Amino acid sequence: MAREFRTVGVVGLGTMGAGIVEVFARGGLQVVAVEVDEEAGQRGRSHLEASTGRAVSRGKMTQEQADELLGRITISTSLSALADAALVVEAIPESLEAKATVFAEVDGIVGEDTILCSNTSSLSVTELAVRTKRPGKVVGMHFFNPAPVQKLVEVVRTVVTEPDVIEDVQRFADSLGKVPVVIGDRAGFIANALLFGYLNHAAKMYAERYATREDIDAGMRYGCGYPMGPLALLDLIGLDTAYEILETMYGESRNLLHAPNPVFKQMITAGLLGRKSGRGFYTYEAPHSSTVVADGETPASSVPDDVTLRDVSRVGVVGTGTMACGIVEVFAKAGYDVVVRGRSDSKVEGAIGAIRKSLDKSVARGRLEESDRDAILARVSGTTALEDFADVDLVVEAVAEELDVKRAMFGALDDICKPGAILATTTSSLPVVECAAATQRPGDVIGMHFFNPAPAMKLVEVVSTIGTSRDVAATILQVCHKLKKVPVSCGDRAGFIVNALLFPYLNDAVKMLEAHYATADDIDSAMKTGCALPMGPFELLDVVGLDVSLAIERSLHGEFRQPGFAPAPLLEHLVTAGRLGRKTGHGFRDYTSR
Repeated sequence: MAREFRTVGVVGLGTMGAGIVEVFARGGLQVVAVEVDEEAGQRGRSHLEASTGRAVSRGKMTQEQADELLGRITISTSLSALADAALVVEAIPESLEAKATVFAEVDGIVGEDTILCSNTSSLSVTELAVRTKRPGKVVGMHFFNPAPVQKLVEVVRTVVTEPDVIEDVQRFADSLGKVPVVIGDRAGFIANALLFGYLNHAAKMYAERYATREDIDAGMRYGCGYPMGPLALLDLIGLDTAYEILETMYGESRNLLHAPNPVFKQMITAGLLGRKSGRGFYTYEAPHSSTVVADGETPASSVPDDVTLRDVSRVGVVGTGTMACGIVEVFAKAGYDVVVRGRSDSKVEGAIGAIRKSLDKSVARGRLEESDRDAILARVSGTTALEDFADVDLVVEAVAEELDVKRAMFGALDDICKPGAILATTTSSLPVVECAAATQRPGDVIGMHFFNPAPAMKLVEVVSTIGTSRDVAATILQVCHKLKKVPVSCGDRAGFIVNALLFPYLNDAVKMLEAHYATADDIDSAMKTGCALPMGPFELLDVVGLDVSLAIERSLHGEFRQPGFAPAPLLEHLVTAGRLGRKTGHGFRDYTSR
């Protein structure tokens, strides 16, 4: 018979604890909250009053409802007040010993059938369970911040948790309007295990000065649709909190991807903890403020004043695939004359037809006037002869991702294009310097990595090799601004910014599935619900294509030689079996019947 939860307890009334108390009270439950002293209890009460006050001011509840909610909450300084609770959630700071002490004390106070839960985000629930006389009734119940808003709850079972306890907690979380995901007890659980490896990698990228903080964050926001960039998110979480989570994860996994980058310790020692201290990767208006203020760091993607820009008015695009057509459309919309080169007349006609079809859709949706469409198309011409690029100012190569093909193309362009013409490649994974080495003008060669679909995606990674001229990089930044894109600057190494951060995270998700830790559905749900990502990792892998993903992961592993970057065997097996994602109808999921 399922347990009924009418009176519940929460130990700790910090930001997280107060949020959990509010969730329970909103669910109509009587809540007993316990803090260490009267002052801490009053701070907790203030948190609750402020939160419900905001809900009233926004019309999400009436004052009467807010008063009723607060009336269901009792705040005490004694754990003995929890005696009648059917379920207790511990939400104190992330210290194993402190949490274990609370569990041992509460265990001796509450009824023998009471369930004890920890809101830990990274510590071992098993370690807490064995400090009690009821290890079968101890679970993790990990809420996400802010608890009243975030839907995900990770329900963490240990090897000794009783099945009916898991079922009751899962049902309870569901009754509160949450999305419960049941998982095993390992450091980081689902969301943090995947999230913090990614955040650690971003911190490393910043520490190595590979790209500016703004460009790293813009890359993930505009390239992947993430709600926040990784460095801004670390500032929000708190660098000290992130460090502790990474330390715990590394202690269990011994995976170097979880070893906190030294920049964390340096910043923590200097008191740069993020928003709560007023300064972290960014500088804020005041402690706990979200308003970023200028602090003297100049974003690399601003066009420098001391460089004479090259004139770009006529553009050539090599290729007739989806990406090439999108790039042609983007340049023509921005007022450039564009020549698109294909291997045959039919390929060229098909490309121009695809561009017309895309523009027609914009007209049909009211986003473009017919006269503007006609003017854009008038700026586009086609050719099968590379010689027609002799007078262009910029060439963007968008042919197949094969190094030999690209090198041959750059060698031919070098012979044909006029002196001073910029040669750009839109490769997503190959070394730009290899293209430059195929020419006699390495200073004029640069990466200009558009994202698919190019007309819709805002981001362009501007990739400079060791030999790229400053005026070339500055000119391409200016061109991107004219295209109404968001350019980010980075060096020429595997994955650039976005893929270098994205694909190790996707690979970790595959390894998590491979280990039978959680299902693909639960992992996707955790990342979408808990981290507000637009797609879960397996949804995204199937959209990108498993063969493309595997090629990128092999490229990253080949360059960085990190054991954690080695492609998951499951991904390799799926590619070998021809399960490449949506394009074949089968990937991590089957799509043929959908």
